[in-house]
Amino acid sequence: MSGYTPKMKQTFLVGIIFLLALISSVAYSGSSDGIVRISLKKRQLDVNARIAARISRGRSAEGLGHIPHNFGGSDADLVPLKNYLDAQYYGVIGIGTPQQNFTVIFDTGSSNLWVPSSKCYFSISCYFHSRYKSSKSSTYIKNGKSCAIQYGSGSISGFFSEDNVQVADLVVKDQVFIEATREGTLTFILAKFDGILGLGFQEISVGNAVPVWYNMVEQRLVSEEIFSFWLNRDPESEEGGELIFGGADPKHFKGEHTYVPVTEKGYWQIELGDFLIGNHSTGFCEGGCAAIVDSGTSLLAGPTTVVTQINHAIGAEGVLSMECREVVTQYGDLIWELLTAGIQPDKVCSKIGLCLFNDARNAGDGIEMVVEKQNKKASSVGEDVLCAACEMAVVWARSELRINQTKEKVFKYINELCERVPSPMGESAIDCNSIASMPDVSFTIGNKTFVLKPEQYILKTGEGDLAVCISGFIALDVPPPRGPLWILGDVFMGVYHTIFDSGNLKVGFAESV
Repeated sequence: MSGYTPKMKQTFLVGIIFLLALISSVAYSGSSDGIVRISLKKRQLDVNARIAARISRGRSAEGLGHIPHNFGGSDADLVPLKNYLDAQYYGVIGIGTPQQNFTVIFDTGSSNLWVPSSKCYFSISCYFHSRYKSSKSSTYIKNGKSCAIQYGSGSISGFFSEDNVQVADLVVKDQVFIEATREGTLTFILAKFDGILGLGFQEISVGNAVPVWYNMVEQRLVSEEIFSFWLNRDPESEEGGELIFGGADPKHFKGEHTYVPVTEKGYWQIELGDFLIGNHSTGFCEGGCAAIVDSGTSLLAGPTTVVTQINHAIGAEGVLSMECREVVTQYGDLIWELLTAGIQPDKVCSKIGLCLFNDARNAGDGIEMVVEKQNKKASSVGEDVLCAACEMAVVWARSELRINQTKEKVFKYINELCERVPSPMGESAIDCNSIASMPDVSFTIGNKTFVLKPEQYILKTGEGDLAVCISGFIALDVPPPRGPLWILGDVFMGVYHTIFDSGNLKVGFAESV
């Protein structure tokens, strides 16, 4: 496995979260300025009505400035979004003539449109969602080519069809989409959406199908090749957010957007600079990290090494790693000696014999992560775990050496981090009463610092004794050369209004209001 692949992409909703169920009614309205608004209302049910759910999504195996001023013009269309637990944002689209309505996730991390098919007979989840009936549409065009998408917790399969797709007031003619005839796992039963509308690049489209956004541009339905997301993180608000095609609404952000170029087409991938906990640099991304801006991922995903440091700083409860402690006990002195002698960090673990395959890597690849090592048949599971623990310990030790900590303090810190390694599913619970004392965390993007405050990166449901809080950070390890990689999901996009500029291949961020 060489990078961020379809199976690794996930929309994370932790199983311990209590349900703050959002029940919506949908109303369609027009306005003289040509903007169509789909009004969504929500109300909060009794918090005791709870559900254990985890929404996991992945990628198909085939998949891999100035402020826009035309909001309110005839060429910008708005799709209000529904917010479910600050973890799923979705809206309504129509397919066919007459229109058949579906709720979909608008996902910048994938590129296909799919909805359940009326021909889905043997998957229970299909019966819980709206299903497309081609026989009822006068604009349906048969395609029939089979396809499948593999997800992090299951898969869908079906076949391609063509029909008109309506998004707000925009009607996209002859859009190729997937009729899903099989949907695996409980994930799709619990999902509050019927399907997914991908807003990524065609390079990662299953079957090389032309994405909806491409056709919007090609059919000249929008005057500017941009779309923008505003995700409302206010749990008391009836608005879940807005997605605008062809523009951006100034009332949802302040100041100018900071734009950075797309570094690799496919996903909306950008370059990420340093990552800080409080005012302390982790040093992990000093040479640069890749980041994918992904509206289809709920949380912020990052390397286990850094997420563990975050867990330590905020007091998140991780899983004790005996291997981590074993490495510190048996090899701590040697790690210290090699680092202080000036040995490059990515060579330390191979020098002491824990990562024997490291010497065969290219020198510029950096520290290899767990995912890649799992595919190396020459290495045993035990060797992989010890190697991964060693590499994390090296990064942590180097981080502390930067601030001239003593050897004793460095390894006291590393032992504490060993207790904060995230659970196998990646998420970490925290004490809701400690949010006020937690540090800010910051990303450097385009030479500007983007800060997340504790109340912004902690997801909280319920009040008083019923309150449950989890960290908005989750572990995801992607090896070089594609990694280290961050996934800037809804936790980040909820704080920073985001513009996706496909015409100029750049992404812009400004503070949301």
